Amino acid sequence: MEEIFLKVVKLREAQDLPLPDYASSGSAGMDLRAAAPQDIILQPGERMLVSTGLKLEIPENFEGQVRPRSGLAIKHGITLLNTPGTIDSDYRGEVKVILINLGKEPYTIRRGDRIAQLIVARVSRAQVVKVSELSDTRRGGGGFGHSGV
Repeated sequence: MEEIFLKVVKLREAQDLPLPDYASSGSAGMDLRAAAPQDIILQPGERMLVSTGLKLEIPENFEGQVRPRSGLAIKHGITLLNTPGTIDSDYRGEVKVILINLGKEPYTIRRGDRIAQLIVARVSRAQVVKVSELSDTRRGGGGFGHSGV
C-alpha cells in the first residue's frame, strides 16, 4: 500500500474536532465531520452546504473524493449531491459537503457528526487525440439497457 501525506489545516471552527481518520484498518475512506456551530435540521428534500472546518493540501497527482456514508444513506436517506465530489490537488479553500435529505423525516446534524468520507486517490492525465474513428468492440455503441435486465 502506498503511503502519502495529507496536510490538514484546522480552521477556528474545527479546533476541537478530530482530524479526518480511518474508522478501521481496512477502511478506504477517512471520516469527515460537521463543523457546524449549532445543530442543523435538514428537512426532507432539502440540501445544504455543511462546513468541515478543514483545508487540505492533497499531493500532486492525487485527488480527494468526497463520498456519502452508507449508514446515513440507508438509515436516514442522507446522501451527497455531486458525488463523488472532487477536491483537486491545487485547491486550498475550505472543504464543504453538499448534503441532501432524501428521507421522509427531518434529520439533525450535530457538531462533530461524521457526514461524509474522504478517499485520496491517484489520478492520471489523459492526452486527448483527435481521430476519425474508434476501434470496434463487441458492445459498440450500446448504451443504457443494452445488455438486458
